[in-house]
Parts: sequence; structure tokens; C-alpha cells
Amino acid sequence: MCISGDCAVRLSRPDTTRWCRRCGVAATVSRHRRSSQAACDNPARLCGLGVLIIRSLTYLLASALTALAVLACLSVAVALLAGTVAGLCAFIAGLLLWGALHLRHLNHLVLWTREPVGTPVPRAMGAWGRVFADLAGRTRLAYDMRERLSSALERFQDASQAMPDGVIYLSDSDTIEWLNLRAEQHFGLDRDHDIGAPVVNLLRQPEFVRYLASGNFEEPMVMQCARRQGLTLQIQIIPFGDDQKMVLSRDISQIEKLETMRRDFVANVSHELRTPLTVVGGFLETLVDGLDDFEREDVIRFLNLALDQSNRMRRLIEDLLTLSALETGAPAPSEERIEIGALLKGVYDDTELLSGGRHQVTLDVQGGGYLLGSAKELHSAFSNLASNAVRYTPEGGRIELVWTHDAQGAVFSVRDTGIGIDAADIPRLTERFYRVDRGRSRESGGTGLGLAIVKHILTRHQAMLRVKSALGQGSVFSAHLPKARFIPLPAQASRS
Repeated sequence: MCISGDCAVRLSRPDTTRWCRRCGVAATVSRHRRSSQAACDNPARLCGLGVLIIRSLTYLLASALTALAVLACLSVAVALLAGTVAGLCAFIAGLLLWGALHLRHLNHLVLWTREPVGTPVPRAMGAWGRVFADLAGRTRLAYDMRERLSSALERFQDASQAMPDGVIYLSDSDTIEWLNLRAEQHFGLDRDHDIGAPVVNLLRQPEFVRYLASGNFEEPMVMQCARRQGLTLQIQIIPFGDDQKMVLSRDISQIEKLETMRRDFVANVSHELRTPLTVVGGFLETLVDGLDDFEREDVIRFLNLALDQSNRMRRLIEDLLTLSALETGAPAPSEERIEIGALLKGVYDDTELLSGGRHQVTLDVQGGGYLLGSAKELHSAFSNLASNAVRYTPEGGRIELVWTHDAQGAVFSVRDTGIGIDAADIPRLTERFYRVDRGRSRESGGTGLGLAIVKHILTRHQAMLRVKSALGQGSVFSAHLPKARFIPLPAQASRS
């Protein structure tokens, strides 16, 4: 509809900027920016000009007829008094002169209406001068109003395009009238081809069709986008105007992923704690019910098993607290210069202790120096990598702890001859509670949080974790530290 309020012409395509056939005012938001001058340069099409011209011409015609009547009376009087043809000639000459004058002004008016807005008005005397001045003033007011409306509509369109949510305007027949760039991305639409098409012909997912047809839009709906794998959208329809609708879409894929991780985390923690609690509770019930029936050695064995399970729960809780502190962005400990030899010697000793002589553990430090960072956190990360190798390497296997450095930085690697990891599992190794072999990990005392802790510690030190492995061929876990955190010994620095 024409937005001027002076005209009730319905436009055929509200999705583009059009000008009312009667008044020339913009009808709706333009799909593309257009300069106001290019949109309409003819002032005769501006709002109210047609009515004003008709009124002006009526006024002039009345004035002309009055003047003609006066001239006619005068001429007849002259003719009657003079009794000659001179009176009639004067009458005809005056009539022609007056008509020519009005035709000249009328021609100037027609020519002026064909000129661009801003063209100076023709000069005229009397009534025609007032007409031209009035028309010029009204034209300028209408032009300024159109400019303000066009500017406001363009700002509104720019704001809609910048929204992080998708926006689609639907007509009363549910055809697409306008959509922003985000909606194109969410639904795989193309505004150049899909404007004017029924929305159900383009978004055919049954849940959306049912939601649109239900008319109950109080609650948003959630659906998986069929055209983009892994995209989860929250859709809300808002009615407005004369049975028109606005479809809002929001990408909640990350929120859904976090919610899934939260549910999995709660389920995994519950399972990890329930198992040792069940074991400890079973041992205690057995001892309470028949303590006198057991030998001292049996009682000690039961208590040791219960102690192992309680230690497992303690390690799980400690890892959960550590991971929580890392994930919530707790302030990093103050950085210090860490002597690499001492750090790696501590990791080697922990690995030997955990292995208990069941593996061949070696340490190869190819060039010493210092690291800048948290000694406690880096020791925890390196020890977690080594302990994983112990858990997944069969007895008699080989575990190598290797330190190297080059122009890009330093690398700590743990190489083992263990069971290996399938390529499909490698991207998920740093997820909380993700285990390649759940049974083996629990039997070896793993909590399922070690590599998640490693990833967060390395991230805090601008380092990266890389994994190379294949089933039956062992694994290599490498922590790549940036050059800025490695200080080689002076002799090594000069050689490099």
C-alpha cells in the first residue's frame, strides 16, 4: 500500500521499492539501494501535485472566463457606441492575446514538470506566479519527505541485514516478501529467485510445515536444517500486520552441542563414581555381615581393594577439579623459568614408578634449556601423556620420552609400541571421558580426563597436541611448544 496515506493503490510487488502511480511516494523497503534521484525525478508524480494542478487550472480558467466576459462587455459596448467593426476587432484581439498568455504559462508549467526536481520555477506574474511558487514549495516538501522515508527504510534494511538471526517476511498467503543474508545462509535460499515463492515450497521439512499451519506460535520450534549438515535452528514465527508473518531463525548448534556434552558429562561422572562406590559398599557389607568368618589375610585383601577404589574416586575428583579450573579460565599460575632436564627427569621417574618395571622406559633429551610457563601444569601434561602410554602398552613394550627443538620451537614426544588407535578415534581423544577401550582404561586406573587436561594446559601455553597412531603399530603423542617459550642454552643457541 502507498505509505503516504493520500492514496490507496495496492502495489503488485511489495518486495521492491515502487512509487505510487497517483502520488509517487515509496511503498515499501527496496531490495537494493537506489539513489532518491534515480527513483523518481519527475515532480509531477509527487504526492498531491495532481490535485494541486487541477485546482490551479480551475482557478485560472475561472479567472480567464471572467476576464473574457469583461472584455466581451467592453468590446460590445465599444462596438455599439462606435458603430463600427473596430469594437469586434478589439474583442477578438484581446481574446487572442489573453489566450496566448495563458497558453504560454501553461506550456511553461508542462515543461517544468518534466524537469528534474530542483529546476528553478518559471517566472510569471499574477496568479500564475503564485501557482508556480506554491507548486515549487510543495514539490520541495514532498521531495524532502521522500528522502527521509527512503533513508529510514535503507537504515532499517541495513539493520536487518546485520542481525545475527535470520529474518523472513511472509505475506498473508505465506509467500516470501523479503529475507536477509542470514536467512539465506540458514535455509539455503536465494533472494534473487525465491522472492514471491510460497515458503512451504522451499522449506519442506514436516515439522516446519506443521508449525506454520498450526497457528500456535507462542513457543519456538527446534529443527535440524536439511540443507546444512550439523546445523540446528531455533525458529520463531511472529504474526504482524494484516495476517503477515515474520520468521526468525537462530543458529543454536553450539548450544545444543554444549547441552549434549553436559548430559554426557553428568552421565559419565555418575557411572565413574557408581562403580567404585558399589565395590567399596560391597566389601564393607561383606565384612559387616561375616567379619568373624574371614581370615585376617582376606580382610586385608578386601580393605586394599576398597582402598584402590577410593583412590580411583579421589583421582577422578582431582582431575575434575583441575579440568574445571582450566575450562572456566582460572588465572594461570605465574610463569617461571623451568629447567628442562629437571622437568623431564621428574616425568621419567613418574613413568617408571607407574610402569613398575613392566616396560622399557627411556629418556632422550636432545639439547637442554629452559621453558617459560607453569612447572606444575607442564609436569601434569607431560606425565599424562606418559601414563597413557603405560596403560595402553602391553607388558614388555617400549616407551620413549624424547625432547627435541628446532627453529620453530620445542617438542616433547611420547612414543610407545602399544595397541595403537584407530584413525576414526583420534579427533575425539581430548573429549572428556572418551575412551578407545573403556574396559582396559578402567582396569589400568584411568579417569578418562587425562587428555582433556593435556589439551587445556597446552592451550594455556600456546602449544599444540598432535597424535600419530595406527592399530597394532603404537602411537606418538607430541606436545609442540612455540619458540617464544623455549630458551636454549647459550652454546645451543649459537649453533642453531
